[in-house]
Amino acid sequence: MFEALTDKLQGVFRRLGSHGTINEQDLDEALREVRLALLEADVNFKVVRAFVQGVKERVLGARVLSSLTPMQQIIDVVNQQLVEVLGGGQSRLEHAKSPPTVMMMVGLKGSGKTTTTAKLALHLRHQGENPLMVAADPERVAAVEQLVALGKQLSIAVYAPSGKSRPTDVCKAARPRYSWTRSATSNWTRKT
Repeated sequence: MFEALTDKLQGVFRRLGSHGTINEQDLDEALREVRLALLEADVNFKVVRAFVQGVKERVLGARVLSSLTPMQQIIDVVNQQLVEVLGGGQSRLEHAKSPPTVMMMVGLKGSGKTTTTAKLALHLRHQGENPLMVAADPERVAAVEQLVALGKQLSIAVYAPSGKSRPTDVCKAARPRYSWTRSATSNWTRKT
């Protein structure tokens, strides 16, 4: 899904970049294609509307910088607007007062939940955490096997039930698999 969105956006920018200068009509046409690409990627229409309006306002209100071509400036404005729509910067994950901190990945088929789960677990491990990935997707073929393979590749623990189970049952069964202790420094650690 993200690859298709990326391809469509790159196509829009490529066509826009072929123009020597960019006028308001070119911008409107490009933003129409961006709007359609975002809607096809199941982005909420209110978010799309705010995003497109924000880009248009910034581009039309911006003074063209001498070191940038109009195309480079539009790409910069789109990047700034994406960062703003997605939260405006870096955020920290909130941890539960007492472990485990549970995070649930939700999304459409093919949106990257399994891969993102592995990346998030690796990120947490690099921060000194000891994550456990739980394979609770009974719908997608080979989802459990993919998460197990990623866990082995990254040396991160995975709880994967044998047989077909309901996601709620899998998640409930995974919680007591590890005991948690609090050290003198008040950090919680998982003991296997």
